[in-house]
Amino acid sequence: MKRHFGASGGGTVRAVDGVSITIGRGEVVGLVGESGSGKSTVGRCAVRLDEPTAGTVHINGTDVSHLSRRALRPLRKDFHLVFQDPSSSLDPRMTVGQIIAEPVRLHRYARGTAVRERVEQLLGQVGLRPEHADRHPHELSGGQRQRISIARALSCDPDLVVADEPTSALDVSVQASVLNLLADLQRDRGFGCLFITHDLAAVEYLADRIAVMYLGQIVEQAPTAELFASPKHPYTQALLSAAPVPDPVVQRSRERIVLHGDLPSPLDPPTRRAAATPAGGATGSVFDGCRFHTRCPLVTDRCRTEVPALREIPGGRQVSCHLVTDDGTAPDAAA
Repeated sequence: MKRHFGASGGGTVRAVDGVSITIGRGEVVGLVGESGSGKSTVGRCAVRLDEPTAGTVHINGTDVSHLSRRALRPLRKDFHLVFQDPSSSLDPRMTVGQIIAEPVRLHRYARGTAVRERVEQLLGQVGLRPEHADRHPHELSGGQRQRISIARALSCDPDLVVADEPTSALDVSVQASVLNLLADLQRDRGFGCLFITHDLAAVEYLADRIAVMYLGQIVEQAPTAELFASPKHPYTQALLSAAPVPDPVVQRSRERIVLHGDLPSPLDPPTRRAAATPAGGATGSVFDGCRFHTRCPLVTDRCRTEVPALREIPGGRQVSCHLVTDDGTAPDAAA
């Protein structure tokens, strides 16, 4: 069983443009990139919190991207989102038990006394006690609140969980415990997971495969071990070179790839120009060249004028770069 979704926008902003990701049962796909690259938009489109202007979202083979609210409602139990900030995603007026029980009742997963039993079961699975069900979110720590968010997301045994920066709002001391919990639950339950993060150590630990985003597009996809061992795209090489390592000797000896300038605005991405009709009327925007060319240390004239296609290379990988050959040979941006 596969879950596939893609989206592209129109108008003045394309937050996500031509992205296509497939997540299999029991697979964790990491989505990484700088803030503003479109990662959270992809996740929100995947669970229909944002409506893509084009493209499709498939869950268990069903296209849910254009279903009405009535038609979508019975399918929502199959996919859930764990938000970045549990403080803002949990209703402060509800008790923990009510928060977890709400989707259970809404989707008729359990009724009567079985609802309370289900809540206590979920609390135990996320490392909390039954008495936590009678507390309100403000009475819990940040790590406990995120465990409640995870319990709510898993309350109806979904096939797909989108975890949007699930540890970034937590203290460093509790990030590892929440990450381990998510990994254990994913392994035991076998749901597919889209893990959105900027934490490269976390994605290396949790993900089976990684997709790297830059300015609304996927620039590289690869199995996790292969991506970290041999990144192909210059942007991926720069990201990995910036990731800290625990050994200070290794850290000092690493060659850092410094990207100059900030991530361009989606309002005015590089290489965009107005398209015109034969009569001279404007029809919108088209793109020439690679969106990364303004910051790439290996940029060539071709990069500025020709859009690189996301193409397959050996090893079950995809890359969008003119400088990577069809056999997977790639230049070193640190050289």
